[in-house]
Amino acid sequence: MARDDLADIYRDYIACLNRQDWPTLGRFVHDDVAHNARPLGLAGYRAMLEHDFRKIPDLRFNIELLIADQSNIAARLKFCCAPVGTFLGLAVNGRRVSFCENVFYEFRDGKIWQVWSVIDKAAIEAQL
Repeated sequence: MARDDLADIYRDYIACLNRQDWPTLGRFVHDDVAHNARPLGLAGYRAMLEHDFRKIPDLRFNIELLIADQSNIAARLKFCCAPVGTFLGLAVNGRRVSFCENVFYEFRDGKIWQVWSVIDKAAIEAQL
């Protein structure tokens, strides 16, 4: 797949997440998707995202950096939000925090198949 096409698919995926358009998620995510080496499948991946939106009602994915090749995406996502209760083991309790996530995606058959993600927890700790 051409890297511009893959980047466009990824941008459409992020828009799908921001709309919380769960029925459309399967257009972008492989049935056998894994997150940080944990096999979740599409249903498990969707449940993970739905949980994220429940814990962070104002969650919005913002692409800060995007690099694509023929089968991989590397992205830096920026968040400015107010998680309820505990987030990443931190008592955020509705305070507004800003942080980034560095995430790598491997695509198979034009869909996200593997996801490796690291959230900058230290940035959140510094704001609390």
